[in-house]
This record gives sequence, C-alpha cells and structure tokens, in this order.
Amino acid sequence: MTTAASIQRLGLRLISKVGSLPVMAHPALRARVGKVLHRSAHVGGAAQIAVGRAFAARKAPRVDPARTPPTTRRGVFDLTPTEDQQMLREAARGLGEDVIRPAAAQADTDRTIPADVTRAAADLGLVLLGVPAELDGIAEDGSAVTGALVLEELARGDMGITVGIMASASVATALSLYGTADQQATYLPHFTGTEPVKAAALAIQEPQSLFDALSPRTTGVTGTGGITLNGVKALVPNADSAELFIVSTMVDGSSRLVIVEANTPGITIEHDPAMGIRAANTGRLLLTDVTVPTANLLGSTEDHLDAIRRSRLAWAAAACGTAQAVLDQVIPYTKERHAFGEPIAHRQAVAFLIADIAIELEGLRLVTWQAAARLDAGQDASEPIALARALTSAHATQIGSHGVQLLGGHGFVKEFDNERWYRDLRGAGVLEGVLLI
Repeated sequence: MTTAASIQRLGLRLISKVGSLPVMAHPALRARVGKVLHRSAHVGGAAQIAVGRAFAARKAPRVDPARTPPTTRRGVFDLTPTEDQQMLREAARGLGEDVIRPAAAQADTDRTIPADVTRAAADLGLVLLGVPAELDGIAEDGSAVTGALVLEELARGDMGITVGIMASASVATALSLYGTADQQATYLPHFTGTEPVKAAALAIQEPQSLFDALSPRTTGVTGTGGITLNGVKALVPNADSAELFIVSTMVDGSSRLVIVEANTPGITIEHDPAMGIRAANTGRLLLTDVTVPTANLLGSTEDHLDAIRRSRLAWAAAACGTAQAVLDQVIPYTKERHAFGEPIAHRQAVAFLIADIAIELEGLRLVTWQAAARLDAGQDASEPIALARALTSAHATQIGSHGVQLLGGHGFVKEFDNERWYRDLRGAGVLEGVLLI
C-alpha cells in the first residue's frame, strides 16, 4: 500500500469512528466537525513546507485580540464532559488506540513519528483545540478541560508521540491566549490554513541543573534594533523541523515569552535525545545574538507564569493517560499469569500494588480536571495546578515502576511497553513547557 493510500485509510477510519458517535446527532456538532474535516481534506494533499518559511507581518482588522470566553458554570459540581468534549475525547481515544499505540515502539526506537500518524492527527484538527472559533479554530469557550481530556486519551496510546504531535497545538494555543490581534493575524493563519506549519515548539526547558522555569538563564536585551536573545533551550520537540518557536527568556530582567521564527540568523539546532518521550525527536535550541522585533514579545510577565502553570497541568493530563495504560495492562496480566498454581493477582502484595496504582491515578486525574475547570471558568487555579504537579512528580514515576515490577522480567524488555511507559512517566513530573492547555 502506498503512503498516500495508507494515510487516506487511517483518516477515513477515524472519520467513520467520529461520525458514528451518538453525540454526532447534534446538528451544531456535525457542522463544526464537517468544517474541520473539510479543511483537513485540503491539507491532506498539500506538500510539506520547508523549514524557514517567511511569516509576513499582518495588521489585524480588529484592535483587540480574539479570546475564548470563560466557560459558563452549570451551577452544580459535575465532571460529566459536555457533548463537544465527549466527541473530541472519543475521537482522540480512537486515534490513540488505532494509530498511535501500534506505532509507538518503533517511533521510540527511531526517534521519529511516522508520517501516517502525523497526518491522522492533522485530519482530526487537534492543532486547533485552543484556537478560538472566530479565528478558524474549534474552541468556542474555555478549552483547558477539553485539552486535558484529549491529551489523556492520546498519551494512553503513547506519550512520546503525543508530545510530538501536540507541540504545534501548544504554540497555537499560546498565540490564542496571549497574542495581540496583529500577532494572531500574522501567525495563526499558518496553523489553520491549507498549508500548516510543519512543526512549532514551546521552548522553556534549559539544560542546567536546578533549572527554575520562572527565572530562565536565556536572556533578552532590548536595543534599537529589537530584542537580542542569547541562551540554550533543551528538550525542544521536533527542533530540527520546527518553523516557529515560542521561547521563555528574561527580557530586561523580567520573565517573558518571545516569538522566534526558525529562519532568524543566530539559531543553531543540536540533537538532544532524552531518556523518555523519544518519539518527539527532542533537540537543543541555541540562540546566539538572535535579534527579533520588540513586537514579538508575547503577552506579559503574568502570562509567562500562566504558561508555565498550564504546561505543568498539560503534563499531568498526559501522565494520567500513560498511567491508565499501565493499569489497563497489569490487571488482565496478573489475572492470566500463574505462579504456584494460582493467578498472581490472588497474591495480596500484587493486589495491593494494583490498588495503589488505581488510587494514585484517580487522585491525579481529579485534581487535574479541577484545575482545568478553574482555568476555563477564569478562576485562580494555582493551587490545584501545584497539587497536580506534585502528584505527577511523586506518583507518576511510581506507577511506571509498579508496572515494570508487576510484569517481572517482561517489564524490563522492549517486547512489552512497560519500560517505555516508565521512562515517559519519569519525565512528566520534571519537564517544563512543550505542552500547553
């Protein structure tokens, strides 16, 4: 089967799955999905654009930037996803199960995402999750909960591939959340149009020990020619193919986000393979006297802090998905694996270990949803986000370790997914940036 035919087959399978969902009986939902799929049909035949495209500055027809309004509270404590959220969640689950999971092991080994997986994700319009509908996105109100649900389902298939395919979506979300009207007019059409950017990345992590995301060592100095950036960013996904970066830096002593186009002189890319999320093809972004216009400052210092928090919440959501994959595997495995004449699940130590995984996972998931709901409602979510980060750091790695332990020797070999899940979960609690909801 040719590559084009393979892509078409995967896309049609996902479209069929989405179309069969009960929530698709809603006329408004069908119209929105049809809009995304219509655009995807044009994107599917477009050639990949080489790194270094020119992002011509555009003046927006409006003065104020487009923002998604806060989610209207339903008046009761209700964790039931809305029809829109359930539709996207089911579509993401289908993508994770049918496309991402089968490709995960080889993608981890090759440190690259197969083209058919990338195309299948593009066909679902996932890059537009956080982009307001009036800017040709699919977000009509707060999208943090939706983003958390989608990230969880994708990472249930594989966290490394999820990071690779959602890195560009995070940049589009950042432009939607913090960009001026002119910045949105200049850059967002390259995400929503028929020739989307090949890749984009949110570069926050740095290689030094005791890295503080709120006080990066990358510096920016404002001068007559613009802002001159110097520093090194680590573990940047798809760094060698990205056409646009959003870089965390200290500009004149204040932590800020800066839009940096990949073809700007002074940028060097180096390979930076990691222990986990290897499919994301991480690299280092070296900035040496890189000068960008002052108009490329994205948001305020408060927005920089908000981006760090939303990123940590995104990693918590991804950790929920991979931890769920661990739980899904160890329950049937321990029931089927026999030792001393009975399933090992009958052993109290094994049963308690699985119970610990379920308890820790459910606690992490609930606090992640709570934090996302507060963000969507326009409320202060700093406390639940801090809790989600702490739980991810403490328990996600432990869940991965339990998964390896419960499979014994099988958990230590690449024939099974557990060793990869352990490596990915270890990173979810320490990495900064990359993902954003």
